[in-house]
Amino acid sequence: MKKLLQLSILLIGSLTASAQGLHFSQYYNAPMLLNPANTGLLQDNDWRAGVNYRNQWATVPVNYNTFSVFGDLGLFRDKWETSWLGTGLAIYRDVAGNGNLALTRVQGNLAYHVLTGETTSISAGLGASYNQRSVDFSKLTFDVQWDEFAFNRNLPNNETNTTMKSTYTELSAGVNFSYYNNDNLYIKLSAGARNLNSPQESFYGQTNKIGLRPIANIDVVYKAGDKVLISPSVYYTRQKKASELVVGSAFNFNVGESALTLHPNELILGVFYRNKDAIIGTAGYKFRQHRFVLSYDHTISQMNQGNKGIGAFELSLILQGNYRNAEERVNTYGCPRF
Repeated sequence: MKKLLQLSILLIGSLTASAQGLHFSQYYNAPMLLNPANTGLLQDNDWRAGVNYRNQWATVPVNYNTFSVFGDLGLFRDKWETSWLGTGLAIYRDVAGNGNLALTRVQGNLAYHVLTGETTSISAGLGASYNQRSVDFSKLTFDVQWDEFAFNRNLPNNETNTTMKSTYTELSAGVNFSYYNNDNLYIKLSAGARNLNSPQESFYGQTNKIGLRPIANIDVVYKAGDKVLISPSVYYTRQKKASELVVGSAFNFNVGESALTLHPNELILGVFYRNKDAIIGTAGYKFRQHRFVLSYDHTISQMNQGNKGIGAFELSLILQGNYRNAEERVNTYGCPRF
């Protein structure tokens, strides 16, 4: 493509997408994206299904919309004495800019979890995904559409292809180490990496290797009393020259009638900080085993001059349940709860 305007648009879009990648402020509610070792890592449940949606930079022309739906479950928990398998499938869709620069990903994960003692467990997981990057040129304007006063979309853009697509496969892996005191403390250390196979993406056959993306995460759940759970968390990832560090905590408040209820309803509040970028407020509600969480990113970087401080709105819905009878549900790992 020789047209300077189109090259600029594609270059900016590609660099932005490469730097950010699939991205949720509620990383803790996107477990399969965070680390494939999280697949099937469920305390009192056999299966989990979730939906995530993120609208970023709605006040600027090149905004992002990211959507995901996933499901995972544990296998052989009633057959293997101290271990089980986790398997899951996730679909992601990210669209940005006037040209609908899009990424569609279908990802499958497999994990193995083993209890290494009365208070510890280790998990390891692998993931593989099929990815398609696309752009719609019919929604862009080019230099040949300049009529000396403005860009006229009614004029032909002289492009031979309305839509261009590029596909690639991606491999990921990760491990978790968990320590739990069933009464009041749970700690999980997580490390993983995406793009292990150095996949290439390009609309024009050029070499554009996607950088390795290591991801580290620490989650803690502390039961401060019959009415409060405190859940501090740290998340870090890096890809080429881009990096992201998020620290903060969620607070779950028991709003059920009795602390002795197996799954009391909970009010969820939290605040997180993305380094040099945004303050993230969260609010949600847990009904029995299911939870719904909203979050808002308030931009504090120089980007706030363009987006008026409105970084992103995000929501997640997580559903959980069992396919085994109560008497069959054994060998679950421990975690503080009301």
